[in-house]
Amino acid sequence: MDRSTQAGLPFRKMHGLGNDFVVIDARVGDDPMTPARARAIGDRHFGVGFDQLAVILPDETAAARVVYWNADGTTSDACGNATRCIAHLLMAESGADALLLRTGRGLLECADAGGGLVRVNMGPPQTGWRDIPLARDVDTLALPLDGAPVATGMGNPHCSYFVEAADAIDLATLGPETEHHPLFPERTNVQVVQVTGPDRLRVRVWERGVGPTLASGSSACAVTVAAVRRGLTGREVAVELDGGTLQVAWREDGVWMTGPVATVFEGRLDPSLMEAGQ
Repeated sequence: MDRSTQAGLPFRKMHGLGNDFVVIDARVGDDPMTPARARAIGDRHFGVGFDQLAVILPDETAAARVVYWNADGTTSDACGNATRCIAHLLMAESGADALLLRTGRGLLECADAGGGLVRVNMGPPQTGWRDIPLARDVDTLALPLDGAPVATGMGNPHCSYFVEAADAIDLATLGPETEHHPLFPERTNVQVVQVTGPDRLRVRVWERGVGPTLASGSSACAVTVAAVRRGLTGREVAVELDGGTLQVAWREDGVWMTGPVATVFEGRLDPSLMEAGQ
């Protein structure tokens, strides 16, 4: 382990509408994260617990590069709420009101939206079966699954079921069944979506590699794209999640998502936890 790990690795616990993150700033020194360490830190009983862990790394042109880890030790190219949290940190640090972050999704534009809100352009959606990706060529607007859900890529795969009552769905059963369906070679995030108005959606989320989560920025973007493609809403939508509401707008330059961020606490990871995760 490097010196920062031996001394207790500094971290922040943050969240966006209850979608919670461990944030590690590794712009100086080595990237400390491994799959085993991510699993150890992500354990909500023996570690810190998180929906995603985000490592901030240096970048030559963007404000930073960000790598996202799931609680099961896998990585993801996209995490909208974590991106907003990190943008908030770095804008506060630099005094800027806008910046670029490099992710597996590419360069993402982030901006201070005022009133404690941060917005991020999550980029254009992916609607072709190879890009999402799916295992074979099917209609992404009506997948050959019970309920004919919609598939969307936002740098990570999403499967959105439109239902009469989102709160009545057994997400604990539907979520893992769909996440691990053979149609999704990289597994998938799962949403149940209720249209409650021409510009409003009620959504519950099962997150790939995590399970049920209070909010998901990329999911909010995906369900908005799916609803627009089906002609159910306009292109600017309030997405009501279990943890609160995100504003999403599908524009020519990409899908913009706006919402609040919060820091819960700062601390240091005990060296024994890092050793256990080697």
